[in-house]
Amino acid sequence: MTTTKAKTRPAPVGGAMRISTVEIGGQTLRIGVREGTSSRPPLLMFNGIGANLELALPFMEALDDTAAVIFDIPGVGGSPAPSLPYRPSTIARLAKNLLGELGFDRADVSGVSWGGGMAQQFAHQYPGICRKLILAATAPGFTMVPGAPNVLLKMASIKRYTDPGYMRSIAAEIYGGAFRTDPTLITRHAGAMKGATQYGYTLQLLAMTGWTSLPWLWALRQPTLVMAGTDDPLVPVVNAKALAALIPEARLLMLDDGHLFLVTDPHGSAATIEAFLREPM
Repeated sequence: MTTTKAKTRPAPVGGAMRISTVEIGGQTLRIGVREGTSSRPPLLMFNGIGANLELALPFMEALDDTAAVIFDIPGVGGSPAPSLPYRPSTIARLAKNLLGELGFDRADVSGVSWGGGMAQQFAHQYPGICRKLILAATAPGFTMVPGAPNVLLKMASIKRYTDPGYMRSIAAEIYGGAFRTDPTLITRHAGAMKGATQYGYTLQLLAMTGWTSLPWLWALRQPTLVMAGTDDPLVPVVNAKALAALIPEARLLMLDDGHLFLVTDPHGSAATIEAFLREPM
């Protein structure tokens, strides 16, 4: 286990993300694609609960040579809600089909918070497609060690995504880290939020009901980077330690930040992740 601040470097030139819509198996998806110059597979990213893809834009644009793909989960952002509820396996299959539509047969897979569960499911469901795995500020599902009840209660409400003023008032408490000391981060984060609905948010909550990766984490064979903030009120660091201990090829990196270190330090986070992706298999 290592405790550190993420590596830092100047922002790269370019790195813009193209946003468009595609239809995958009857589901319209709003997607973001960042071109890369590396021969490595693209980085497929699963966002946090209620989060539209713009919230990942600073991180995506901070990548150096890595191609990347992200999409709004159905019912969130610009992806219409599905007609029926879904499970993590459904989202993993949707992501796999999206990669195929884009011409990719392999990917490195990352997930932050809620999206970390989707990333674990993808790696388990499609081991031949997932080359490497990055798990950021996440846990093994409902078997996680939870944060404080007052923090989880605020997190469970969609109000933080529909009311920027409310988000600014609670961001430091629920996200910790740099949000406690830099109000400009809160304003920037709140300003990028859009498109969340109560129905879509509820579908994401329901998708994780009863889901856990604990029974099969031992079977994951992808090299895995588990990243966690030392000041994370939502997902205590013991969850990251459990993931790193149970995944055979995992390492744990503790960051001096909170829950959203990909947001508060996108350039440092991108540098750290790309260094891991460049390591030989």
